[in-house]
Amino acid sequence: QVQLVESGGGLVQPGGSLTLSCAASRLPFIPFSSYIMSWYRQAPGKERELVATITQNSGSTNYAESVKGRFTISRDNAKNTVFLQMKSLKPEDTAVYYCNARLRVAQTWGQGTQVTVSS
Repeated sequence: QVQLVESGGGLVQPGGSLTLSCAASRLPFIPFSSYIMSWYRQAPGKERELVATITQNSGSTNYAESVKGRFTISRDNAKNTVFLQMKSLKPEDTAVYYCNARLRVAQTWGQGTQVTVSS
């Protein structure tokens, strides 16, 4: 069972930046590069929403409209890690951010990391 551990969350002022990391471990005989990786977020009282996705070899990325131009997803397959660089943060970006790994129909979630944007 793949294990995902997020890090990098915290408290930041509006307009600030944060970079989240998600490290994968306990990979089976399938390399990290085979997984489609995504970041989701869930704000209090709201449903979990997809923030960004990156394909297996970084050939394609997709973003929610609300974060386009501000967030960048990337991956380092040699280090089994996916990143979410967040800039120009807004209070409405406040949420728990979750890493997701998908291989065919199987999905694995991380435990989440809290991001709070507040002055």
